Amino acid sequence: MLTKCDIIQAAHANGFADIGFTTAAPFEDHQAYLTDHQEEYGWAEASGLGLVGGTDPQSFMPEAKTVIVLLEFYFNEAFPRVMEKHFGRCYLDDDRVTKDGLALRIKAFRNFLRENGIDSKVPFNLPHRPAAMRAGLGNLGKNGLFYAGRLGRRSSWNLPIAVVVDHTFEADEPTAGMGCPSWCRNACIAACPTRALKGNGSLDPRRCISFLTYFARGVTPVDLREPMGLYVYGCDRCQDVCPRNAAWLAKPLSVNPKVAAKADDFDLSKLLHMDRTYFESRIWPHMFYMSANDIWRWKMNVARVMGNTLDPAYTDDLTRVFRENSDKRVKCMAAWALGKIGAEASRAALKDFLPVAEGQVKEEIASALAMIE
Repeated sequence: MLTKCDIIQAAHANGFADIGFTTAAPFEDHQAYLTDHQEEYGWAEASGLGLVGGTDPQSFMPEAKTVIVLLEFYFNEAFPRVMEKHFGRCYLDDDRVTKDGLALRIKAFRNFLRENGIDSKVPFNLPHRPAAMRAGLGNLGKNGLFYAGRLGRRSSWNLPIAVVVDHTFEADEPTAGMGCPSWCRNACIAACPTRALKGNGSLDPRRCISFLTYFARGVTPVDLREPMGLYVYGCDRCQDVCPRNAAWLAKPLSVNPKVAAKADDFDLSKLLHMDRTYFESRIWPHMFYMSANDIWRWKMNVARVMGNTLDPAYTDDLTRVFRENSDKRVKCMAAWALGKIGAEASRAALKDFLPVAEGQVKEEIASALAMIE
């Protein structure tokens, strides 16, 4: 029969930075939190994420006895700056579709368990951060993210992976509470431009830039467009300013060659004008929260980012949208971006398109012209 020591060795042999053990008891506090905050999290239930159901490990495996939490550190190598400024780091080397990295190591770990008579499941909607705390691996920050207690200079660049198993192992001593230093003046909360962070580790996901870039419906509200800045997909703002992450951010790292090789595919101009084939072959395998039917949202995000760069070099790209893209939501954002850039070429293009525009697109063009004038 496998011991905890055997499993710990297998986790490290498969490249996981840390490992902890906890019971398969329901996460009652987390369930209560989700139930009490349906206004903020109701969208997740409606979209089928099943967060409330995920709070009971035995709902996935009736014979569940233990939850093994593996800790993956995703920032061992640096990422090209051109990628970091537009995309959250945790997505840049995400292999949940390609299954050529982390997925292979999780599979190898589970195979090790299976070969030794232990069945396992890896439920996507089990509360991973509460599980990691209950397994003694670290604590939370005011930004709601999980901070490792023993790796990555105790930073938040990690992904807890919960593995539910049908054997009993001694649980580790849990960690709890907020680990932020008393001298920190709420740097993450102050830095959140959309005011998604509410303090004490809670947030309104509907205002989070990450949520807004890949889950929000319709045209991005005007009051959020500028605060969302240069992020196309995801956000790292609260992690970048966190003093708990400063030690790791100061560490010299070599550039991740896999991410560097695909950086050109994520060029803003290419994203704005990509077709379905380009998206499905080059973009979706790496950042998959939006399907091919949601290419419009990718393009809308890119148009917003182009506007926030204030760079007149993007004027031609944004003007092309009105000639080549039929989606009104993309056109609305392209109009706003042209108004934000405010160059004479932008003004001329908007005036050309105004007479033939209709509805919300016409209103956005008029507002963009007002911005310029």
